[in-house]
Amino acid sequence: MNSANGAAVVVGVDGSESALTAVRLAAAEAARRHRPLRVVHAFIWPMLHSPITPATDGPPGGGLREQAERLVTAAVDEAEATSPGLRITGEIIDGEPAAVLLGEAPAAALMVLGDQGLGGLAALVVGSVAVQVAAHADCPVLVARGTPRTDGPVVVGVDGSALSQRAVEFAVQTAALRGVAVVAAHAYRHPASTGPGDMQPLVYDESELRADEERTVAEAVAGLAERYPEVSITRESVRGRAPQVLTDASRRAQLLVVGGQGRGELTGLLLGSVSHSVLHHSHCPVAVVRAPR
Repeated sequence: MNSANGAAVVVGVDGSESALTAVRLAAAEAARRHRPLRVVHAFIWPMLHSPITPATDGPPGGGLREQAERLVTAAVDEAEATSPGLRITGEIIDGEPAAVLLGEAPAAALMVLGDQGLGGLAALVVGSVAVQVAAHADCPVLVARGTPRTDGPVVVGVDGSALSQRAVEFAVQTAALRGVAVVAAHAYRHPASTGPGDMQPLVYDESELRADEERTVAEAVAGLAERYPEVSITRESVRGRAPQVLTDASRRAQLLVVGGQGRGELTGLLLGSVSHSVLHHSHCPVAVVRAPR
């Protein structure tokens, strides 16, 4: 995580209920990490498709800016109610949402976004904003979706890649802050699987294949138990497709962590079917870890 003094948890807001959920999640994360919270709204009124009747003595879009100020104030109030005593600032920044959020990322400890938005943040998960932010942000990106819960472990997807390793470290650090366990989940398929039935020839030894896959998980968590002795780390290798394995695991998790781009079953996490499946179907918030912090 960003070790710079004062690095804030940044949350993007747009007035939607999803954004308020993100604010609550962000406030809790900021409190755990002893970080300030920065509430940001990207103001781009020409794209809001709202009727504008500017006052004769005011600038075009002036009424919408007042509305933006109110929603930022409401978000700050929500954050204060969630984590009293938290250092919170709010700002309206002119610009396109993805550009505004990416501009905040280099100085952020964590970026938090809702899974659905309004106006400039519309279609946050399925549209270009989420892809751009999660794919290019210089900090972990946390998407608030599913039902918030305080029980259950932090589940992290493992595939043996460098980004997967960063995700594992982020997951263990986060679990330590939350006082919960970690489940390192690895999805694998038989190397000869070619069709929907995942048929495998008898020449492959299932036990040897499973042992190889389990070594991948063991290597991913090596050393973390010593660095974080307070965190229980469970390793799981599950035969199946990564989207389904991770979605199933999210049912029992309070947080699902994945790398920004992986290999094997997690290849193309942000732009392919895995990311869309996880971000659309996860039953808990999802953290995408691309850059080390």
